Amino acid sequence: MAKTIYDVLDEKLIEQQKSVEEFITSGSPEDFAKYKDACGVYRGLAIARRELQDLLQNYTRNEDE
Repeated sequence: MAKTIYDVLDEKLIEQQKSVEEFITSGSPEDFAKYKDACGVYRGLAIARRELQDLLQNYTRNEDE
């Protein structure tokens, strides 16, 4: 099955989340400010994924009606 734009976007967001997660868990943040910033980026990516999932759910629901 061909990938949809949703699939591609979700994969990219997951990749970015994994990258930030690795940065945080590896001890790379040099200080609390960088740690806090990375946590904010991770949270933003999680929000974007939820919004994308909601959008897809609404789209497929409307298609079924």
